Amino acid sequence: MARYVGAVDQGTTSSRFIIFDERGRIVGMDQKEHEQIYPKPGWVEHDPMEIWNNTQDVIRGALAKSGIKGSELSSIGITNQRETTVVWDRFTGKPYYNAIVWQCTRTHEICKQLIADGGQDRFRAVTGLPVATYFSGPKMRWILDNVPEARAAAGKGNALFGTIETWIIWWLTGGPKGGAHVTDVTNASRTMLMDLKTLAWDEEILRIMDIPLQGLPRIVPSSDSDTWGPTSEDGPIGARVPVCGAVGDQQAALVGQTCFAPGEAKNTYGTGCFLLMHTGHEPIQSKHGL
Repeated sequence: MARYVGAVDQGTTSSRFIIFDERGRIVGMDQKEHEQIYPKPGWVEHDPMEIWNNTQDVIRGALAKSGIKGSELSSIGITNQRETTVVWDRFTGKPYYNAIVWQCTRTHEICKQLIADGGQDRFRAVTGLPVATYFSGPKMRWILDNVPEARAAAGKGNALFGTIETWIIWWLTGGPKGGAHVTDVTNASRTMLMDLKTLAWDEEILRIMDIPLQGLPRIVPSSDSDTWGPTSEDGPIGARVPVCGAVGDQQAALVGQTCFAPGEAKNTYGTGCFLLMHTGHEPIQSKHGL
């Protein structure tokens, strides 16, 4: 009988896999750091294949250390560094470029032009976000503009786009052999491309950004009663386990700090400092830069 839940925690500096028992106690864990790549001042990259390989290593490591079999896991969830962006080949899984990390400022000129054409808040009413280098949309645009192979593949429908949870879920559920191409609402909300009211990709913003809809993942709930796909039996789990949960790391921390009531907030001090507040069921537009 499946008695445990597995969680992938893929962060800015390392990847972890944690196994919880039915009472929420940690019964297994492994962790591995990955390289920070700085090609130019202000530029930050990660190797997506290193992240996937490390994720496999820590899953196998946590299972081995705990003596738990993959078949004893009832489900798998993912929490991840947000905004960091990958574009890869749907048939081979090969990334067209390194992952552009959330701190990276290389999209300054793209954002500068977007602001010049319509102001920093031109998308805020739809997405809740100002135009900024932080978010995934400009990173996708940079890859399309600067990696000819990615642009050509996107034009043919062969390129897949995603943030880190999308990348990991795709590989966990089979990769080129039918892997699930999904993102949850918390991560999609950090792309600068999702409509907060419809929870769908905004086609007008995609047109302005010149990002093809066909390459973007399906947006799903953060916790789904239906699996997005089982893990592959020849993957690190070694069994078919439902993958049905994903949350951006800072939203996950808000829940983890039990901020269940509107008005409650948390601060996380990690690679950066992140303040999140529970605002209730309706989007609230900040007028003071939050």
